[in-house]
Amino acid sequence: MSFRVAVCYGKPEDPSAFDDYYTSTHVPLAKAVPGLTDFTWGKVGSLDGSDPPFYAVANLYFADEASLQAGLASPEMRAAGKDVRNFATGGATMFMQEEARQ
Repeated sequence: MSFRVAVCYGKPEDPSAFDDYYTSTHVPLAKAVPGLTDFTWGKVGSLDGSDPPFYAVANLYFADEASLQAGLASPEMRAAGKDVRNFATGGATMFMQEEARQ
């Protein structure tokens, strides 16, 4: 099993500014979190053509719960968390998930 932190970003006021800041500044901060085994992100679309509830979703993966907890408590995670206010004008929703492969 692995653990994932998902960050769901609401639609920003200026999508182009969000994209530029996110890729050039925020992604390097997030990828510096200790214990991270993988990092992905992407823009969201809906299956039925309606407006999706989020603009983008990022996923931070950790091998186990101990790595997740250490990563969450790290100065690097605090720095990434504080940085969210600099670009996420549409807000951000975060959750943690224990993932099992079947």
